[in-house]
Amino acid sequence: MAKHIRIFDTTLRDGEQAPGCSMNLDEKVRLARQLEALKVDIIEAGFAIASPGDAAAISAVSEALKSCTVASLSRSLEKDIDASWNALRKAVRPRIHTFIATSPIHMQYKLKMQPEDVLRQAAAMVAYARNLCPEIEFSAEDASRSSPEFLYRIFEAVIDAGATIINVPDTVGYTTPDEFEQLIRGIRENVPNIDKAVISVHCHNDLGLAVANSLAAVQAGAEQVECTVNGIGERAGNAALEELIMTLHTRRDLYDADFGIDTTQIAKTSRLISSITGVMVQPNKAIVGANAFAHESGIHQHGMLANSQTYEIMTPASIGLNRNFMVLGKHSGRHAFVERLKELGYTADKQTLDEVFAQFKELSDRKKTVTDRDLEALMDSRSTLIEPTYLLKQFVINSGSNMTATAAVKLTRDKKDIEDVSTGDGPVDAAFNAIERITGISFTLEEYVIHAVTAGKDAQGEVSVRVSHNGRTYKGRGVSTDVIGASIKAYLFAVNSMLYEESYEQ
Repeated sequence: MAKHIRIFDTTLRDGEQAPGCSMNLDEKVRLARQLEALKVDIIEAGFAIASPGDAAAISAVSEALKSCTVASLSRSLEKDIDASWNALRKAVRPRIHTFIATSPIHMQYKLKMQPEDVLRQAAAMVAYARNLCPEIEFSAEDASRSSPEFLYRIFEAVIDAGATIINVPDTVGYTTPDEFEQLIRGIRENVPNIDKAVISVHCHNDLGLAVANSLAAVQAGAEQVECTVNGIGERAGNAALEELIMTLHTRRDLYDADFGIDTTQIAKTSRLISSITGVMVQPNKAIVGANAFAHESGIHQHGMLANSQTYEIMTPASIGLNRNFMVLGKHSGRHAFVERLKELGYTADKQTLDEVFAQFKELSDRKKTVTDRDLEALMDSRSTLIEPTYLLKQFVINSGSNMTATAAVKLTRDKKDIEDVSTGDGPVDAAFNAIERITGISFTLEEYVIHAVTAGKDAQGEVSVRVSHNGRTYKGRGVSTDVIGASIKAYLFAVNSMLYEESYEQ
């Protein structure tokens, strides 16, 4: 009988710690709902003690999800555990995930504790957490550089104290598949009460081995794998969920393991992550890269025409890529539009549907056909929980090869129009300068990325920006067939995000 592998998604916690990948509360809730649609088993929603924003996001995710387990990370300290439990109270299935470092280097230089003191504190804090929450996961930070004998002892102690999941992290991406497989087998064979707990693994990708190490652990008996969508995370990232799952799916003959993931939601989830963070997936990325199912070589193309399995070991449809896009146009009605959104997995209130339908009609006047990717871009570019302070009313750009670019921008705030004009080094810079003059907020542009949503000269341009102000960074994104318009929308999104976060913190 195939063993069942639980998928613990930490995109909202570990993934968000990657530079440029921070998310606001609304974005975390949107992504959590999509992760639930992907059918991950556990979502680690944040680190409650880290900030009021993290605690609020965990609480919001806990309230929004209907079936998924929600976890909050905690150090092995009472104040951390209390913060996690307070944030998780509304979850259908709450889990406190507590950790302490167990490697000699971490215990000596970071914790400044003796091994026996670490063991006692771990067991005591697991017991404390178990009195609050029905499900406790314990992680031995830097386990891959820890003494196996010490791991056996600490795991036995925390299981006795109430932990039902013990996690073995390769925190700095140091181990190799053979070595990690031996470590997991050693835990199974030398922890007397291991039958009372699930073995989990959490691998980082510093040497490019996170997925390989995770799969080696599965072969050795691990029943839970911690990962992130697109492999995002600190430094070189985490084990990529899509690579792990599609390996288990494609090589069932080798791993004899099943899982609850709906693989047809993988592509959509990957795109949503990129849309929210502004971090694009490289074209040759396994599973979800733009070239993952592209075949340019003549020999490959000939084989594909004869039988797709000659060069494709999985189908695009298996991850949710539909090559036969549903096409809508300017004569399509609201009913067809709403039904297509439902088929794509989107739900929204009437006001949002009214606004997006108006955008769709405007887009269909500019484009001959509107594809599924266009609809997804329209929906993913929205932030339904943020009430924008400034709305774009209109803009006029004057630019050319032998003239200084000038932008006239008109925004609306509190139902009053505000207009200003500015120059710049090109039309985008001029428009951004005009927005700064209107709002009185000066940003430093850290990153500006533009890409086409679909093929063709009339494709929508999706712009992502990352800006900084007073030591904090904010992201924005915008979509339009006019790249200047998309750029202005993205910049204004960042302005509104900053004002929203400031108002929320007050």
